[in-house]
Amino acid sequence: MKRQALSIAALMLFAPAAHAADLSWNSGTSPLYSPSPASGWDGFYAGLNAGYGWGTGARQNVAGGATTERNTGGWQLGGQAGYNMDMGGFVLGAEGDLQFASIGYEEDLGATGKFKSGVDFYGTVRGRAGMSFGTVLPYVTGGIAAGRGSASLTDPANVVTSQSATHVGWTLGVGLEAQATDKITVKAEYLYVDLGTQTYNGLPIGNQDITQRFGVVRAGVNYKF
Repeated sequence: MKRQALSIAALMLFAPAAHAADLSWNSGTSPLYSPSPASGWDGFYAGLNAGYGWGTGARQNVAGGATTERNTGGWQLGGQAGYNMDMGGFVLGAEGDLQFASIGYEEDLGATGKFKSGVDFYGTVRGRAGMSFGTVLPYVTGGIAAGRGSASLTDPANVVTSQSATHVGWTLGVGLEAQATDKITVKAEYLYVDLGTQTYNGLPIGNQDITQRFGVVRAGVNYKF
């Protein structure tokens, strides 16, 4: 009797496994199950992103006087490249990006004309750190930022005087990246970018100290090499 019970138990134990084998659940081709773990985050990658930035632009005459602040906004489009090290779920990496932007504002100065200020392009070099949950990676990121700003005055006769300057500052943000395939990931990211203050000389309204600070929400896609 005991031997019969053991035989029945063995049949009950191995029957589901045999049935699963018949259905090819363990063949590696079924979308329901794969015997190999999800691919890691190790390696080089590169991709594209697009988003929108908004923030505050401020200017003050170098000779002194009141500071004028305006809200800024505009689109940005660029690319990024980086490298990840997957240490068993804890992911460390580095990423650099370059963005073409139109984040700025326009100010009506009455009889003097119209003043425009903004960021034409910027880039960042950042570290990244996150914890992977299978194919999903939430992370924090931060590093240095640099950008090219422009300032111009269009007088009533439509004569434009413009100047540009290079800003250097810092950036900090958070993001979420997910593996769509073994080679392709998609991400959403928020960055706060502080490009600091730079002097713009030679403007008709006098030399100006201009500050550029903004936040960016952007989405992107990466290809893993």
